[in-house]
Amino acid sequence: MASPGMIDWDVAVATARALVRPGPDVTPAEARAVATELRALVPDAERHVAAFARLTIPDTHVPVAIVDRVGWVRANVDGFQVALEPLVGKIAEKRRAEPGPVVRAVGSRVTGVQVGTVMAYLAARVLGQFELFLPPGEGDNGRLTLVAPNIVETERRLGVDPHDFRLWVTLHEVTHRTQFTAVPWLRGYFTGQVKEYIDAADLDPAQLLHRLRDAAGAVRGAVTGGDGGSLLEALQTPEQREIVARLQALMSLLEGHGDYVMDGVGPAVVPTAETIRERFDERRKGSGPVDRMIRRLFGLDLKMRQYAEGEKFVRSVADAVGMDGFNRVWASPETLPTPAEITDPAAWVARVAAPALGATEDGGA
Repeated sequence: MASPGMIDWDVAVATARALVRPGPDVTPAEARAVATELRALVPDAERHVAAFARLTIPDTHVPVAIVDRVGWVRANVDGFQVALEPLVGKIAEKRRAEPGPVVRAVGSRVTGVQVGTVMAYLAARVLGQFELFLPPGEGDNGRLTLVAPNIVETERRLGVDPHDFRLWVTLHEVTHRTQFTAVPWLRGYFTGQVKEYIDAADLDPAQLLHRLRDAAGAVRGAVTGGDGGSLLEALQTPEQREIVARLQALMSLLEGHGDYVMDGVGPAVVPTAETIRERFDERRKGSGPVDRMIRRLFGLDLKMRQYAEGEKFVRSVADAVGMDGFNRVWASPETLPTPAEITDPAAWVARVAAPALGATEDGGA
């Protein structure tokens, strides 16, 4: 588990619990009904996704987790602790040069408050996710999580049909589970990249001070609307930026594929899919100036670009070579699109899909 000297996770959870907005007004019976419906929708969504995406999925999964906002925070704290484990040794080596235990304890609590504040913001917005970093014994292939109060609150704000919206959301999140369970190497590759990113952290005090100055510029830029970059970008080392470029290309692919599959399946099984998509896309843009500032500060506006660029990539490739041709992307880490190819689908087709299709045609001639 992550070192308590780095982040006080109990403080992070307590802070998020205190700050997170209350969920929508529902009775206990209504809450149980929503959870029951979401669980029932998952296997139906999985069948639709697997058929459209032409991916083979395993017969069994860890059961879907239906959580509230605090439950989402706890689950992500567990994931962060697992993900940050490689950093523990590096921090332990620095302990001799660190201030005394009292100062360290105060620092970890301050960091815990900061992490908890960010998590409180996200906990009220996330509809669902596929968790890859799980504590030992909680699943080797990840876990699908749906945040019930956020789904209910969003469907109410958008004014859309509740059943249709719940199925629509489930289709997208199940697509992510399908990606990672149908492609055996993908989870290990993704988590490996994240661990490399964490291991590349530079704990040199002088370098940290330099990046903290860049971070201050990012904060000023987010507040004033200037181009200061995100806080996360400012804190990265050069090596981490290279890893992030690969991860961003992968995330664009995964998110774009999720939207493409959801839109491909949706009209056949979700009667109001077009209305939901239109209103949901407006929601993704953020609402007021404070919300936009927070999204910019923490790089959440990047996720919006990932949806748009990724879906354009998937759609362009599928139009050019069909779904089977597109599925060459899952063959190995080498067949993933590069950061440049995400915005140039034809380059990926020329490098990966076209040679594979040519080899198939030659073999069948």
